[in-house]
Amino acid sequence: MFTKDQIHEAFNKVKSGVDFPQFVQDLKSIGVTHYENYVSDGRTLFYGKNGYTLQGDKKYPTLPVNRISSTEALKKAIIIHQQGQTDYPTFCKQAADAGVEKWTTHMIEMTVTYLDKKGQKLTVEPIPMP
Repeated sequence: MFTKDQIHEAFNKVKSGVDFPQFVQDLKSIGVTHYENYVSDGRTLFYGKNGYTLQGDKKYPTLPVNRISSTEALKKAIIIHQQGQTDYPTFCKQAADAGVEKWTTHMIEMTVTYLDKKGQKLTVEPIPMP
């Protein structure tokens, strides 16, 4: 089973969206199958095999999540983040502004699914290989 320390070690290597594919591989190597990240405070729930779960801590002060979602604004934020133009806190703020409640990252499917407050999919992004 993975630990908070292992997750923190992987997360500390991430400087921008460019580092995300390697981050996913690092989590996968310690046994994370998928995780849910809550945009309002950065809390993350990590899942592993055999029903194992681990709750991460809040990463930043509470962000208001827009009630009206914008797939267009979200896709723009994703593109510039993947290009390394924004850091993680900036991306989270942009996601909140675009109405993202949470995103789910699947290590098996190699996708990130962004959901609004109603649980509707805003977009599903493939995770490139590092």
